[in-house]
Amino acid sequence: MNEQEVLETFKTIAKYYEEYLKDYGVKLVKLKDSKGNYTKDALVLVYLARNYPHTQAVSKGELTEFIRAFYPNVSDVQQAVQQARHLSKQGGFYIVSGTRGDIGQKIPAGYYQLITLEKPYPSFKPDRRSGIESADFESLKKEYDYKCATCGSVEGEPHNFRKNERTILQEGHMNPALPLEFGNVIPQCQVCNRPDRDRWIYDKTGRVIEIADSDDGKRVVEKYFKRVSTHTKEYFLEFLKKLLNIK
Repeated sequence: MNEQEVLETFKTIAKYYEEYLKDYGVKLVKLKDSKGNYTKDALVLVYLARNYPHTQAVSKGELTEFIRAFYPNVSDVQQAVQQARHLSKQGGFYIVSGTRGDIGQKIPAGYYQLITLEKPYPSFKPDRRSGIESADFESLKKEYDYKCATCGSVEGEPHNFRKNERTILQEGHMNPALPLEFGNVIPQCQVCNRPDRDRWIYDKTGRVIEIADSDDGKRVVEKYFKRVSTHTKEYFLEFLKKLLNIK
């Protein structure tokens, strides 16, 4: 894509955003930063939206090569992957992942596809990651002795399990279905507060106590039922019949 195609595609995205996505609480990414450079979020979204509405699945490698045309120092496909994940689950754009195994979608692992600009990502919840004031989070970290609530790694010191990384404490969701605010925040390191955090509900001690009501949570349940015994499946089948009042 040349620069003119980038601009025209972004105009298309902005048009659909104003007509459909804005009312869902989705926020339109910035096309350029303060220095006049295209943002990586905008580049990923533009590449996935090219030829919209006739979109196709795009590989990590393709995304990376496109971003490299504007950011030559991008050397890891993981950076492109992170942008696509951010745009979907946190940003609200309906981008599916073959690796993530989005329910109802069949694309190869390592590929991404923009499904529509008329609806948000199914599990998107606006303002879910609004966060708390930095001073308040500092106070919360102090309550936890500046340790990750889940694994106990100490902020600024080598991580308990990844010795080559220094621990960074982040605002972790206790329940990902609720806003990131007091009563629903625990300090977690960069490892425990990882992309699959939307699978779990944590208590204040950082322990997993439930499976989250989310797409990631559903996939956990699906994997569980695929590997358990027939007896266990039959047990839950009877349980669901009673729960749903099915005879």
